[in-house]
Amino acid sequence: MDSRALGGFALLLFGFWHLGLTATNYNCDDALVSPLPSTALTSSSELFSTHSPSFAKLNRRDGAGGWSPLDSNEQQWLQVDLGDRVEIVAVATQGRYGSSDWVTSYTLMFSDTGRNWKQYRQDDTIWVFTGNSNADSVVHHKFLHSVKARFLRFVPLKWNVGGRIGLRVEVFGCTYKSDIADFDGRSSLLYRFNQKLMSTFKDVVSLKFKSMQGDGVLFHGEGQRGDYITLELQKGKLSLHINLGDSNLHFSNSHTSVTLGSLLDDQHWHSVLIERFNKQVNFTVDKHTQHFRTKGDSDHLDIDYELSFGGIPVPGKPGTFQRKNFHGCIENLYYNGVNIIDLAKRRKPQIYTVGNVTFSCSEPQIVPITFVSAARSYLLLPGTPQIDGLSVSFQFRTWNKDGLLLFTELSENSGSLLVYLHSGRLTLLIQKETENPVEISEGTSLHDGLWHSVNINARRHRITLTLDNNAATASHATTVSRIYSGNSYYFGGCPDNFTDSQCLNPITAFQGCMRLIFIDNQPKDLILVQQGSLGNFSDLHIDLCGIKDRCLPNYCEHGGKCSQSWTTFYCDCNDTGYVGATCHNSIYEQSCEAYRHQGKTSGFFYIDSDGSGPLGPLRVFCNITEDNIWTAVQHNNTGLTRVQGANAEKPYTMSFNYNSSAEQLEAVINSAEYCEQEAAYHCKKSRLLNTPRGTASRQKGFLGCIRSLHLNGQKLDLEERAKMTPGVKPGCPGHCSSYGNLCHNGGKCVEKYNGYSCDCTNSAYEGPFCKEEVSALFEAGTSVTYIFQEPYPVTKNASTSSSAIYADAVMSKENIAFSFLTAHAPSLLLYINTYFHEYLAVILSKNGSLQVRYKLSKDGLLIFTIDSGNFANRELHRVKINREGRELIIQVDQVLKLKHNFSEIDFKAIKSLTLGKVTDSLSLDPEVSKANAYGFTGCLSSVQYNHIAPLKAALRHPSVAPVTVKGSLTESSCASIMEADVNTVTTIYSSSDPFGKRDEREPLTNAVRSDSAVIGGVIAVVIFVIFCIIAIMSRFLYQHKQAHRSSQTKEKEYPENLESSFKADIDLQNTVSECKREYFI
Repeated sequence: MDSRALGGFALLLFGFWHLGLTATNYNCDDALVSPLPSTALTSSSELFSTHSPSFAKLNRRDGAGGWSPLDSNEQQWLQVDLGDRVEIVAVATQGRYGSSDWVTSYTLMFSDTGRNWKQYRQDDTIWVFTGNSNADSVVHHKFLHSVKARFLRFVPLKWNVGGRIGLRVEVFGCTYKSDIADFDGRSSLLYRFNQKLMSTFKDVVSLKFKSMQGDGVLFHGEGQRGDYITLELQKGKLSLHINLGDSNLHFSNSHTSVTLGSLLDDQHWHSVLIERFNKQVNFTVDKHTQHFRTKGDSDHLDIDYELSFGGIPVPGKPGTFQRKNFHGCIENLYYNGVNIIDLAKRRKPQIYTVGNVTFSCSEPQIVPITFVSAARSYLLLPGTPQIDGLSVSFQFRTWNKDGLLLFTELSENSGSLLVYLHSGRLTLLIQKETENPVEISEGTSLHDGLWHSVNINARRHRITLTLDNNAATASHATTVSRIYSGNSYYFGGCPDNFTDSQCLNPITAFQGCMRLIFIDNQPKDLILVQQGSLGNFSDLHIDLCGIKDRCLPNYCEHGGKCSQSWTTFYCDCNDTGYVGATCHNSIYEQSCEAYRHQGKTSGFFYIDSDGSGPLGPLRVFCNITEDNIWTAVQHNNTGLTRVQGANAEKPYTMSFNYNSSAEQLEAVINSAEYCEQEAAYHCKKSRLLNTPRGTASRQKGFLGCIRSLHLNGQKLDLEERAKMTPGVKPGCPGHCSSYGNLCHNGGKCVEKYNGYSCDCTNSAYEGPFCKEEVSALFEAGTSVTYIFQEPYPVTKNASTSSSAIYADAVMSKENIAFSFLTAHAPSLLLYINTYFHEYLAVILSKNGSLQVRYKLSKDGLLIFTIDSGNFANRELHRVKINREGRELIIQVDQVLKLKHNFSEIDFKAIKSLTLGKVTDSLSLDPEVSKANAYGFTGCLSSVQYNHIAPLKAALRHPSVAPVTVKGSLTESSCASIMEADVNTVTTIYSSSDPFGKRDEREPLTNAVRSDSAVIGGVIAVVIFVIFCIIAIMSRFLYQHKQAHRSSQTKEKEYPENLESSFKADIDLQNTVSECKREYFI
């Protein structure tokens, strides 16, 4: 069977298979809500029984056609219990059927247990999703990163002003399989090696964990030589300790410790990846990565017997850290490709279990609350009045130094009790008009973002304040009057109405989180508060802690110290040499010349060569004269050094230590017009300078290179002397001869005094080695046009014919290279036109194939089609088009796709090169014109045409280069976009969509049909197609055979279901001219 026929049949069969069956987990696009029972959907309230959440499935019309709450406000939510933890990739919403009720914006929260929710974030901010504009259209949102959870909540923020909240939903994703181990703080898993010693130069450890405890060892291994590796939680941050081959651990500084992450004790999953190769380590926690090199004298990590996970079961070994065991859950734990938890579940002999390790995650049902507003947030809880004594306890975490934690009016006129933070210190105050106030203070720096516990106990005249359950440091006080429990307890702040509440706040309200609130030794159910059946509240987020570390990542530059409050961060720039909000602006001048302009005379100054760049200030001596300004950098050896007994077997070496880094020195040298380094030699009986009177008979001569030699202040012409001196050759091999190959992608190696640099001027890349891509996002109307200079300065009125003017301007070669990423076809990627109306176009056809179209005066129109796949598949593709003389070579993704020899070379007088949409009024041929109608939507990267980089010129030198940009051009990274999916995060489809845009790979474009009649119809169609396949194949093969017999050249046709995104795309079946030829590969 013909391969093309077989391919067509396979594509056709796949299209119906995908239509008739649910997607596999590889696609991860199943509809998750529609098969759930009605009881899986719950809500904060419902307007009537006909508006209950059971009617909130997408496209449902029964009941009232969707869910509506009793009151439309921001405290309402719709919750879905998906049954198990699943991977969620997208959501879709509708309004209530046939009504004026729909949600225009909402947020999402997710949870494993239905408690302790986490808000969906994107770009490190709480993401607000765009909702509906009518009751029946479906709005889809695809996540940039998938979410693993069992419960999902839709929280409406805004809704139709002429109606109320109305919602129908669907969730898309797939099953999520994982291996989980639960550690109780006294247990661990030991992975024992097959031999006594495991020596590795490469290690990869990956895992996920969740915990409510801020401290605990996740894994540990050590060896007799002093090697060790430990990963542990310390105060909610993750620390990696590692040491390679240091037997004197306690007496040296060779161990390495790196800390990442923050607030990791939030009972949410956090991912960890550790990659080590010799001394180089990559340490990743969630989205943050730190690269570092270990200390020590070895490249290998030598571990004896075993690795322990979850704790250190046998403390006291040499090098062992005295730490707590981990208390929480670990998921998908892999050590060098070994699934540790899977081995433990199957009770393999390599794993030894210490204590009680279970293989499901036990979740504490703890409900945190967040006090959002510094002016209006409060929580009112009732107490039991007139009890002799008082008992209140709670936990809090915050970044604010000040805030009211608790206020209560005590019974029996025994005064008011306040607990608050002041300058990060916990203070308890009892006030009574007829008595002196009683005050107790505890702790310091309690605004560190960590959880802190507070216990207040009073009995008769004695009150005790205990911080962090440390009874040994508890504070006590005695009151004149007896203390009686109050009736109302205000946490975090006071209501506006003082007359009703009698709550008085001497400082600002509390912003932060609280949990585990006990009054009179009874826990308070905060879910009842949320439901309105207990107490009262204002501006609270119940069942989540919304704390955020604003110093991660640290935006303070140049060593500035970051601190934060609940709403913002601050940079302490003291002793950095920089000022500004982020310590960005240098307080020093960039050169000695700048100090001369200020009227300064010679002396020591600090200069900052790169201004606000990463290099720090450098102390130099500025020798300021009338003629020149010299910048002198000091080193540690300026005196004469006597050298005795040096020979070839035992040479003498001297090192110079400058008061700067190599980068600082290089910056100073590069900014100077002239640079010199003086070295004076006082020689006796030495052939260093090959002096005639040197006693060279018993000594070997100097072997090496000498440059820039001065004798008595005069520079010697070494190259001329070398020509006349036996054994000496002129010239000296430079750094480029050894390291020039490190300059990539056409970068040119430039010799420097103490090294080399890569000149990326003629490269489409940038960076130290010309390896960093320069890429940008294009929209449908984006156009980047590079204008080539005319070969001769001609005018419109010139009498000389154009053929004569451009006769010598023949391009003997084209070296074109670029990368692209898109999900849209057809598209126009690149277009080059000449003054002779010749052109070269690179387009994507409607079926996703790549076309290179040459229009030459001799050969006519040549079309080269690369149809090895659909290139509009959201993946990054690299295209190279090289023509040297008559030979043309096309490569796609490093694979040779086509070779062709032209009959004559006459591609000449290039006028312009355009990326994306051609906006000039050019006479484009019909096929290129159709592609140009859509322009290009996606990412282009590292575009090179011979020695010109047009995209780089548009982004880096828009005001200098002959380049014109129209439309939106946004610099971005194509590689990172490929991970996040090139499609926009939000995709809206409705019945009124004029294009009917659909993608076979995108299940979200298929509306979820829960109507059984529709499902039956789909199944019937699939069965019918299966019976018809043989007939279709027969007809297809017959037509294909007839096409081979025909002498006319026809363009290749593709199955319609391969790509139905556009119905008015490029039509490859138009009549072509007699000189038109086409090549398929």
